Amino acid sequence: MSNNNHRIFLLGLIILFLTLVLINCDEGAASKCRPSGRIKGKKLPPGECMEDDLCCVEGRMYKVYECSPSVTAHTKAYMTINSFEGGGDGGAPAKCDNRYYSDDTPVVALSTGWYEGGSRCLKNVTIRAPSGRSVEAMVVDECDSSVGCGKDEDYQPPCANNVVDASKAVWKALGVPPRDWGDLDITWSDA
Repeated sequence: MSNNNHRIFLLGLIILFLTLVLINCDEGAASKCRPSGRIKGKKLPPGECMEDDLCCVEGRMYKVYECSPSVTAHTKAYMTINSFEGGGDGGAPAKCDNRYYSDDTPVVALSTGWYEGGSRCLKNVTIRAPSGRSVEAMVVDECDSSVGCGKDEDYQPPCANNVVDASKAVWKALGVPPRDWGDLDITWSDA
């Protein structure tokens, strides 16, 4: 290969490499979700916190988000457990239809960004456990990551921006032993 051809070849490789780096940076920037602010935990009124270990701590700062990570065919998320029954730890009726749901019904609440102002309401998502098992569940509520620590939120911190808050039926369908219910790294996608 002549000296000129060698230089052209190297220049082509450099341009290709830089193009790939720029494309990757743009995709990475689009998928990032940064906090939209912070709120400070206040002193709780006596007897108002249903579960002390889940309530805001006075003086602690909590991040709030209006967004969630980008949704893909296998969106990484953190699954938590919630009761959507009347009197359950979900508190109020589901935001999508103002109803309560039995713990035996596979339903979920999604973080604010994934909830998308209700656009996923009453639609199914597919949840996959690390074991390979999967289940479809209906979106009925928002796990609000934009507010927290107030009376309307039962004095609980804002939801993280990557949460799928699931009923007991979802945990059962994924084959997770009850002693391990609470938090699980999962992936999900629109069904």
